[in-house]
Amino acid sequence: MHLLRPLLRPSLKWILAVTMLAVVAPRMAEAEALLVIEADSGKVLQADNATMPWYPASLSKLMTAYVTLAAVKQGRVSLDTLITVSPTAAAQSPSKMGFRPGTQVTVDNALKMMLVKSANDMAVVLAEGIGGSVDGFAGMMNQTAQKLGMTQTSYVNPNGLPADGQITSARDMAILARAIIRDLPEYEYFVHIPSIRFGRRVTANFNKLIGRYPGADGFKTGFICASGYNLVASATRDGKRLIAVVLGASSGRMRAIRAAQLLDRGFANNGLAWLKPSLGTVDNLVPIDASPPNLREEMCGGKHKRPASDEDQEDTVASAGSAGGGETNMNFFAAGLQAAMPKPSELLALPAAASEPVIVYTGPTKTGAALIAAAAADSEKMQPVKHGKRTRVVIKINKPDAETKGDLKGDAKSDGKAAAKPARHAAAKPDAAVAKPLANKPAAAAKPEKPAAAKPAAKPKAAGKPKSDAKPAS
Repeated sequence: MHLLRPLLRPSLKWILAVTMLAVVAPRMAEAEALLVIEADSGKVLQADNATMPWYPASLSKLMTAYVTLAAVKQGRVSLDTLITVSPTAAAQSPSKMGFRPGTQVTVDNALKMMLVKSANDMAVVLAEGIGGSVDGFAGMMNQTAQKLGMTQTSYVNPNGLPADGQITSARDMAILARAIIRDLPEYEYFVHIPSIRFGRRVTANFNKLIGRYPGADGFKTGFICASGYNLVASATRDGKRLIAVVLGASSGRMRAIRAAQLLDRGFANNGLAWLKPSLGTVDNLVPIDASPPNLREEMCGGKHKRPASDEDQEDTVASAGSAGGGETNMNFFAAGLQAAMPKPSELLALPAAASEPVIVYTGPTKTGAALIAAAAADSEKMQPVKHGKRTRVVIKINKPDAETKGDLKGDAKSDGKAAAKPARHAAAKPDAAVAKPLANKPAAAAKPEKPAAAKPAAKPKAAGKPKSDAKPAS
């Protein structure tokens, strides 16, 4: 035996090293941050890379909503306060409503458009209306983050479009979701509206759990190429509310599946929590000192030419299948505790529960007959426009210029550095364009009518221009 010991020692070391690599390798390869907590106590039920710095993308809008609704609760503004779309707001990349500068919306409607459609222009409208400028509002966001204990979070803009220094973590997103539930319960309905209707256009909430997952009641999605697909979600069962955070999923469908798995596991494990070592509370999770992972190549490189938008069209069977193992294990584990539940992928494949879309509109607050008339007027301003195989509805007053085309092209080329400069530059002149409404545009468009009438056939190419310009005048 003594003679064998020298031979065994290297082998044991080698086996130990291989075992360590086997444990560490999956974690290193896993480009996701996952967290599920109890909403009331903050108790952590599961945490994977929960304090890894991450790009928040449109999850930033949760803080925009918090700061805005805190101002409403304090009486500094009201939900009926009118705020104006500036050129800075109108120039934001999709997703957006696409209103022209000078258009006015109420704080209430801007919040609904921002949280359901994830409208980047409405986030800037709220920032300028509440904070005076994008930079001013970003300062308010950062002050609030520090007050809430979000020590890993820094904001540069209100919508989460790529910008240097816009960073958060799953831990901090869970802290913010708890704060919304705790501090703003009277306004919490904003984060679980199933869909909105503007004119004839209906937009469903990008959080696919709403209306599909039992008990789902919030919060928000996000996506840019660098961050992957993010989601903060909450659900309540038997009086117990859980918050799940998923950062860096591969698609909009997958982030919903991951969140549903976390919630399933959290609800199933509640009765057996004593079997596992305590992970403490979300506030006590230790931050990781690292740079946020940049998933741009995986998300948008090669064949993946995705726009930097929450409007995810990827709904593939392959995505659902990749989570199958976890779902099967979870259902097996929970079989003795509750009735068999459908797999998350099966739930999310179903159509959302029927609900009446919430009507949103421009202009002052309207109710009753005035609201119906406003919805009808917005419908008349819209016309169907064909783009390839898809037919989209655009607003007539907002010509299909570079902004409208951006809805299809998106911001696939933007990364962390590319959009930082425009965001800061735009913030320097927050309200410069509010003073110049575009009321004179139709009159200017009528001028080419004279040459069109004088020389109808002399130059057919030149005559074509007045014809298109004359439409608004008629």
